[in-house]
Amino acid sequence: MSLFTDQLQHHFYDAFKHQDDLHCSRVTVQGLQESRMVSINRALARQLGIDPEQLNSPEMLQIMSANTAPAQAQPIALVYSGHQFGVWAGQLGDGRATTLGELEHQGKLWDIQIKGAGTTPYSRFADGRAVLRSSIREYLCSEAMHGLGIATTRALCLVDSKTPVYREDVEPGATVCRVAESHIRFGSFEHFHYRNQPEAVKALADYVIDRHFPDWANSEEKYYLMLENCVLKTAKMIAQWQSVGFNHGVMNTDNMSILGDTIDYGPFGFLDNYDPEHICNHSDTNGRYSFKNQPSIGLWNLNALATALTSLIDNQDLVRALKQYEPEFLHQFRHIMAGKIGLEEYQPDDEQLINQLLDIMHTNNVDYTIFFRQLADYCADDHSIRDQFIDRDGFDAWAEKYDQRLQQQNSTDQQRRQQMQAVNPKYVLRNYIAQAAIEQAHQGDYTEVNLLLEILQAPFAEHPQAQHYAGLPPDWAEQISVSCSS
Repeated sequence: MSLFTDQLQHHFYDAFKHQDDLHCSRVTVQGLQESRMVSINRALARQLGIDPEQLNSPEMLQIMSANTAPAQAQPIALVYSGHQFGVWAGQLGDGRATTLGELEHQGKLWDIQIKGAGTTPYSRFADGRAVLRSSIREYLCSEAMHGLGIATTRALCLVDSKTPVYREDVEPGATVCRVAESHIRFGSFEHFHYRNQPEAVKALADYVIDRHFPDWANSEEKYYLMLENCVLKTAKMIAQWQSVGFNHGVMNTDNMSILGDTIDYGPFGFLDNYDPEHICNHSDTNGRYSFKNQPSIGLWNLNALATALTSLIDNQDLVRALKQYEPEFLHQFRHIMAGKIGLEEYQPDDEQLINQLLDIMHTNNVDYTIFFRQLADYCADDHSIRDQFIDRDGFDAWAEKYDQRLQQQNSTDQQRRQQMQAVNPKYVLRNYIAQAAIEQAHQGDYTEVNLLLEILQAPFAEHPQAQHYAGLPPDWAEQISVSCSS
């Protein structure tokens, strides 16, 4: 049987190999000892035209655990730089990620990348490894975000091993096979801009346009259109983050995709109680990447990208593109939130209704995911939702306005309920849920990882077998800490 990895193409490497490896470096994968397949994302495999059973083969385990490279493959690591916590960090790059090549399916190219495959020229004295704990978190969360309808990288499979990796403690090494249309970042352009290599900036922009936006290739505004697309897609992505209570945790410019995809799952977290001040990253001592700051940081990062494109786009057009961010974010967020409370159409007065709700949820420590899911069953005579609030009178005042707004619609309660259940997830990847899967996996039991994969790929469904993950988090969940090393 021919392996899908034998069909990999090498467009990125071929495009830049003549430029003295400015954009990437060839690497050799470094395998894991006594590797085991933890989980296979069968749904993604089928979407890519891959037979899922192929991933169960001994040959694929060797490839996915980085013990061997596919036939005729040319593994590479990409170089980039970036602003980290608002400070220019200089050269970074794929320190533990190796791109095996691109897989073509239905006219689209997909990067096939292994995270945890050992050192690269950009590892910066690190070991190039990923641990099972963080790999499970990334594997599950990337699929959870996809299930929520949010643009993201995906994960094809997850591998465990007996290779010891030294972090705060000794942990088992692992690999995740990541799939994305592109792994090019804001920091990829910043790298060459700050090295005063405008020709390399142009070459990278041309590659992005040729691969992802070929209809623009002959346009005089092609670079502007690339930036504009990134502005609009990033605004939509972050609006969606805010609507589901997702906190990325490390929105450095090297962790921002040129296509507006969610990438680099490290110290992320989904809100339990609604708290706009929430900081999910223990390393973020100043709260730069707090939940409430994500929209403004998105714009900050886009400004950094625009600066890196000054050799291609004049200042007037840079400003024109950036000015679209705030109105697009507000448009997306308002309409999503209107749908979350069961409104058929957003109206200007609805902003006050939404903001008042978020305010009382905050002051009453109301669980974000559970409240919106249960709001689908709201009726004036049912006190179960009201009882989530300590300040019942405050909720009643809001509910009176909510009732009046619902009466302006033609939909029935049943229609509203169905619509709300389709946009308010019953399940998100809370930290304690991920931790339960991690602890079982450390004992060699991968059952929970695969159960969660199934649930999170369809987070709006009921999943009777997982009702225990739909309630309030346990008290010990507050003690879980994640950081940039997660």
